[in-house]
Amino acid sequence: MQKKIIILIIGVTIIGVIFLVLRNSNEPTETQSANNQTEKSQEELPMSTAKISAEKIEVVHFHGTHQCWSCITVGEYALKTIKEKFPEEHKNGVIVYKDINGELPENKDIVAKYQASGSSLFVNAIIEGKDNIEEDVTVWRLVSNESQFISYFQNKLNKLLGK
Repeated sequence: MQKKIIILIIGVTIIGVIFLVLRNSNEPTETQSANNQTEKSQEELPMSTAKISAEKIEVVHFHGTHQCWSCITVGEYALKTIKEKFPEEHKNGVIVYKDINGELPENKDIVAKYQASGSSLFVNAIIEGKDNIEEDVTVWRLVSNESQFISYFQNKLNKLLGK
């Protein structure tokens, strides 16, 4: 029994360290960020900062069969934002929400398309028929504050719609 608990603690620690390393490796320092912004033209910027008008947006929440509170809540808040802040776009299919269990074999193609692993939220801004897929990791920091999450996500979707 003690052996199982120790193995579980080690496993959780390893996963936590991997998450932190991956998260920090994607975030440039302030100096790098300032330099990159001045060097790039608007068309070279990632979709979250460039002026874009997407013809369609797919918000895809990937998760496993068994979800923790944070994983469930990220999906719920994303869908709530879409339904409450973009009812027309949602009704007309301009903004589509997909909830995907990545562990099911029938979802292997969409998991591969998004290169999803574990619980994650992706936004695909389809511009001129081309996918512009981006994982949104900021939502995980906002999951404990519904109003901040909704405000952030609403602003993100507004920018992608060119509003």
